[in-house]
Amino acid sequence: MNLLYNYSAGFCVQVSDADHIDRLISCLFMAIPFFVRGASGSKFLNYINKHIIPVFDKLPEERKLDLLKGLAEISPYTTPQDSRQILPSVVQLLKKYMPRRKTGEETNFTYVECLLFSFHHLAHKAPNATNSLCGYKIVTGQPSDRLGEDFSEYYKEFTERLSSIEDLTRATMKKLTQGMAEHNKAMAAAKSDEAKESIKTQKQNTTTGLRTCNNILAMTKPLHSKTPAFIGDKSVNLSWKEAVKPSVPSSATGTGVKRPSTAANGSNNFATKKGRGAGGMQNQLVNRALEGISYGGRGGGRGRGRDADEFLDSLWTNNRHCSPLEIVLKLIG
Repeated sequence: MNLLYNYSAGFCVQVSDADHIDRLISCLFMAIPFFVRGASGSKFLNYINKHIIPVFDKLPEERKLDLLKGLAEISPYTTPQDSRQILPSVVQLLKKYMPRRKTGEETNFTYVECLLFSFHHLAHKAPNATNSLCGYKIVTGQPSDRLGEDFSEYYKEFTERLSSIEDLTRATMKKLTQGMAEHNKAMAAAKSDEAKESIKTQKQNTTTGLRTCNNILAMTKPLHSKTPAFIGDKSVNLSWKEAVKPSVPSSATGTGVKRPSTAANGSNNFATKKGRGAGGMQNQLVNRALEGISYGGRGGGRGRGRDADEFLDSLWTNNRHCSPLEIVLKLIG
């Protein structure tokens, strides 16, 4: 646990140590439920911005994905000040994964989805910060609008990148749609249960890929305007997250529903289902936190759902004097 305690004091992560990276990302995902409930994520964001993003290229590939998913999931709960501080780093990563022109290199669409989602939610809280980053003309009446400066080249460059990723996304959607038709034909012809299960997985991967592409196009469209309306609501559901469904009576609640695979078309264009993906990691950590912990006279393993939500609400209410990191350490220590 030395990594986590040192982290709060300004620890510089050892990117070559996979275990250290795993612990850091585990801590981040374990803290997300508390951010949702109003806890401050400033320490996490500041640390990621100062120590992780500058060495992002050195992280293992699957941990890059975990980090970007975590950043996307906490971005709706950031403060305007934190948003303004981390936006430049997010824009730089966006430019890295949204090439200005076609390069022939494979595009990681899940990375782009994560970064666009983070960008929208951060920019929604600090809109005029994008004037000097992307060349927008957003007026808030504050000196930070910097309207007297010429950022027109930034706008031209950023919108060219948007157009380029849109072209790549549409081309990929066409291939995925064709692939889905082939999967349907293969399913109809499949004889063994093993073959059917394999095709079912491929269809799930393709469906997730299509969701990723649809999200990218939905998020790039408003960004072509010089005064864009940034998405700050729940209109975009991240491709690896289950769609929010209307609540049903507890008596009608069945056993857990499988999440679709986070891969698409079997390639690295989308998040591949390896070991502990971000969604799987979060589930494991929440389950671990709820197992074997005695709280308020009740302990033992509990399932996800209402019991987990009530437990986390109660825990946060009774530990308001603690930082989210300290609560996380209590849970996973």
